Amino acid sequence: MTSVFDQARAVGDAVLYEGYLLYPYRASARKNRVRWQWGVLMPPTYASQEPGEYATSRTECLLEPRKHTSVHLTLRFLQAQERLVHDGHGFVDSVTVAGKDYTTWDEAVEHELTFVIPVAELLAQPVELPFSVPPAETRECVGDHCTLVRRSGELAGVLTARLDALDGPFGGTRLRLDLRNTSTWPSDDVRESALRRALLAAHVILAVDSGHFLSMLDPPEWAKPAVEACVNERVWPVLIGGSSRSGVMLASPIILYDDPSIAPESPGELFDGTEIDEILTLRTMALTDEEKREARATDPRAAALVDRVDDLPQELLDRLHGTVRYLRSVTGEETDLPANPEVPWWDPGADASVSPETDGVVVAGTRVAAGSRVRLHPNLRGADAQDMFLTGRVATVRAVLSDVDGTTHVAVTLDDDPGADLQNAHGRFRYFSPDELEPT
Repeated sequence: MTSVFDQARAVGDAVLYEGYLLYPYRASARKNRVRWQWGVLMPPTYASQEPGEYATSRTECLLEPRKHTSVHLTLRFLQAQERLVHDGHGFVDSVTVAGKDYTTWDEAVEHELTFVIPVAELLAQPVELPFSVPPAETRECVGDHCTLVRRSGELAGVLTARLDALDGPFGGTRLRLDLRNTSTWPSDDVRESALRRALLAAHVILAVDSGHFLSMLDPPEWAKPAVEACVNERVWPVLIGGSSRSGVMLASPIILYDDPSIAPESPGELFDGTEIDEILTLRTMALTDEEKREARATDPRAAALVDRVDDLPQELLDRLHGTVRYLRSVTGEETDLPANPEVPWWDPGADASVSPETDGVVVAGTRVAAGSRVRLHPNLRGADAQDMFLTGRVATVRAVLSDVDGTTHVAVTLDDDPGADLQNAHGRFRYFSPDELEPT
C-alpha cells in the first residue's frame, strides 16, 4: 500500500498548490492578487456572512471493511503566512539588499495530521477529531538593517468521522467525514485577512489496512443506489491505485477521475494543472531577466521554478512535447509525438469526403448531424470528470468529426447555455462519443 499511498500524496501535493501562484509568477500580476480558490474552508463567522464562502466540507464514500480494519485519515491543508519586509525604519512593500529583492507576500505553510480509528469504534458512534495549529512568528535578517517577518495565526478545526452499515444483503458501509474550520476571526470584511485563518486546499487521504473502498464513478451494480445516496460537498472522493476498488482514496476539492497520477514527463510543479507543461515552460523561459527577478523575489517556490526552467536540459524539454499512452496496448511502450511533424494530424484539404459540418452518425437508428438536438448521457470514464454535471441536458450538434483512428466525436453546445451562440462562433464545443447521446 506504500506505493499507492505515495501516489495519493503526489496527487495531493498537486492539489495543494493548484493555483498557488500563476504565470508570470509575480506578485504584481493581476491574476496573483486574488488567490486561494480550491478547497478553501473559511472561519465560520466570515463564511456565514459572505455568499459563496464555506466553513465545512463533507465526504461520503463506500467501504467494505474486514473484521479488524482500521481507517487511516490523513488531513492535509495549507495555511497562509504573512511575509512582511522591515527596512529598519518600518514595514515596506519591497526592498533590495545586496542586489537581491524582497517583497511583501503571503507564503504557504503545509500542515498534515494523521488519525487512525478502528472500524468497530466508528460503527459504535461518530468520532470527533479536533485539531489546532498555534500562531507563529519568525524573523530572518537579510542585511544589516532589513528583516523578514513571517506571521501566521491560530487555526482550529474538527474532523468528524462516522460509519454506517448499508441496508440490504450485500453488506458494506458508508463512511462519512465532516471537516469544519472552527477558527476565530476578528470580524472585519476583508477576505485577505480571513484567508489567514482558513484551511486552504484542504483534502483528506483515506486508507484502510484491510478491506477496500468502492469507486464512486463505476461502482458494482448492487452498490449504485448507495453511491447515489452519498452526499459530497466541496470535495470529491476518487480511488487511488485502482479503478473499481482500492485500499486508498483521495477526497479532493478538485474533481478527478479514479486512479489519477502525475505524468512522469512533468519535471516539477508549475502550479497550474489545467495548463500544458510545455507551454508554461516555454513561456517562463521567455520571461525577461527583470520579470524573472521579480518572480524570484515573490516566493521561494517561484524562484525554484524559474531556476529549474532556466536549467532544464533539452532532452527533458523534448519529453514535454507529448506522449501517446494508448499505444501501450499495442506496443507495450509509450510513444513520443514528433516534435516538428511535417504533416498535421488532420488536413481538411487532404480528403474532400471529410466535412464535419455535414457528416453524420447513426445513433439509436437516427442519423445525427449538425443541427440535430440530443440529450446527453456522459460516460463517466470520458475525458472530462465534470461531464457528470451534464447528464440529462439537451444540446445541439454542431459538427461530427472522425480522428485518424476512425473514432467519431460529436461536437455540441448546450441549449440552455446563454453563451452557446458565442461558443459556436468561436468553435468552442463540448465533445461526446455517439454512445453518450440520445436523439430527441
